Amino acid sequence: MLIDAKEAFAPPSEDALIAQVKMGDQHAYAQLYTLHVKRVYGLCLRLLADKEHAEDATQEVFVQLWHKIASFEGQSQFSTWLHSVTSNIAISYLRKHKNWLQKVVSFEQSGMDEQSTTDCQGLNGLDKLVLRLPERARMVFVLHAIEGYRHEEIATMLGMAVGSSKSQYHRAKQLLKEWYENE
Repeated sequence: MLIDAKEAFAPPSEDALIAQVKMGDQHAYAQLYTLHVKRVYGLCLRLLADKEHAEDATQEVFVQLWHKIASFEGQSQFSTWLHSVTSNIAISYLRKHKNWLQKVVSFEQSGMDEQSTTDCQGLNGLDKLVLRLPERARMVFVLHAIEGYRHEEIATMLGMAVGSSKSQYHRAKQLLKEWYENE
């Protein structure tokens, strides 16, 4: 049986990479990292509203991925599983660093300095406005509007009532609308 050139040189499928990573293949892990790092970082940045903390959380996600990949059983898509791991790590990171992040967010709400603007280059206008939202409203907005979680799931993840999740989401939408109209 002959294999055509495209098949012979095609990158391995995600399923093949996952199987290889489960066996300890670091090269496959690096390929999996390359496939998913931008999306993981983007979610961390939206949830944490700070470039350095998002980078730290992204690194933690991939450390955990190496250790927890064996628990991925393939019952859902890998990207869905990784997204859940990322959300949980970012939320845990936020809880651990809450006092520091509150100071950063309140500083940013009073007006972003030049360094903050530089750190946010590459973000579109909406992303910059999302970073200005109060912590809970930002987390709910990102998880619901951007990442597609249901309010029931968000309530469980954040330890709040479903009604609080909905309220925070509507608050975030209202603030974003006001800020967008004033810019």
